[in-house]
Amino acid sequence: MPERPVTKPFQADSQFVNQVEPSPNFGERRQVKSPDLIILHYTGMKSGEAALTRLCCGEAEVSSHYLIGEDGEIIQLVAEGKRAWHAGISCWKGIKDINSHSIGIEIVNRGHEYGYADFPDEQMESVVQLLGDIVARYRIKSADILAHSDIAPLRKQDPGELFDWHYLYKAGLGIWVEPAPIRPGDSLGIGQQGDSVLNYQLALQKIGFEIVPSGKFDELTVACTTAFQRHFRQEKVDGIADISTVETLNKLLEKVC
Repeated sequence: MPERPVTKPFQADSQFVNQVEPSPNFGERRQVKSPDLIILHYTGMKSGEAALTRLCCGEAEVSSHYLIGEDGEIIQLVAEGKRAWHAGISCWKGIKDINSHSIGIEIVNRGHEYGYADFPDEQMESVVQLLGDIVARYRIKSADILAHSDIAPLRKQDPGELFDWHYLYKAGLGIWVEPAPIRPGDSLGIGQQGDSVLNYQLALQKIGFEIVPSGKFDELTVACTTAFQRHFRQEKVDGIADISTVETLNKLLEKVC
């Protein structure tokens, strides 16, 4: 395993941090004084130690502000005042430099590639503690606690459909609506065109997805639908805008728009 480069230590920003492991992978926030988004990720690696090594490896050029272990341990890697490199090419509500606007939190989980599993209770409790602290200090809006898949639907699927967003909502964090039940009926899918598709794309855009409404259900629409389902309609993730997906999206629009 490669050695981690020596990086200047800093004082933890949150009272809930158990350990500081400085990463060299950060810069200055650009035209943003303080974060107004929080992005949740899963590590998608075989172990937490492997993830920590990568996040602290200068050659990897990737980092996050925090890493939360399966046992609930919270490690801070980048000071909140700095720009961590976690979001990549992404966009939300027209914001393209997500890294400058956000705090990134990596949650240890093997992910879809290595054996995706439920997030342990201890880990979720730490996610709630850390989020609550960050939200209180920066007054971040509930609707601005996002999944990596929300901001980069064509590239990412984390933290995925097993992440318990409802648990966060019950703790006063994030946005949630009860998913509409899955039932037979008309649906929208790849290749379909028309006003129904256009209105559906407009709704996705209003939520915050980077999508240009065209009236054609294309690959990007599939990706945004899949990301929406992973966050809000987790029972079935298939990229098809069935009755349940459309009704759940409309319920969310009523709540946040």
